[in-house]
Amino acid sequence: MSQAKIMLQKARERAQQLGLPYSGALTPDEAHQLLGALPEAKLVDVRTNAEWQFVGTAPDSVKIEWKSWPGMAPNPHFLDQLRHQVDSEAILLFICRTGGRSHEAAALAAENGFAECYNVLEGFEGDRDGAGQRGRSNGWKGRGLPWSQG
Repeated sequence: MSQAKIMLQKARERAQQLGLPYSGALTPDEAHQLLGALPEAKLVDVRTNAEWQFVGTAPDSVKIEWKSWPGMAPNPHFLDQLRHQVDSEAILLFICRTGGRSHEAAALAAENGFAECYNVLEGFEGDRDGAGQRGRSNGWKGRGLPWSQG
């Protein structure tokens, strides 16, 4: 069994253990490895445009706001934008700041016919460290995975 299939199986087992309504949950490292191993997999960044510009984003991610800043109003066009930008049969890895919005987006996508939806645990920035700052202790940035800033 390939390393990618092993990671996907582990993610599916996490979903069963946690009672998640989508295919699985991945660590940032697993998500990064899968994106390298499976060209059909897509990272869907559901943070706000402000976060993409000022905090940064992973290379080649599909960017669709789940909620818009300021005010954090839900994006009423999220599903239409997702359908327009990705194949519904692709492996979709949803990421946000810490994993909450991406959990909601993965659940909605799975509920609406997207075949394989995974949440990236810890998100892009992860938990706050002892100094109250994100992006240092865990998450995509904290683990030193590729990213760039607008």
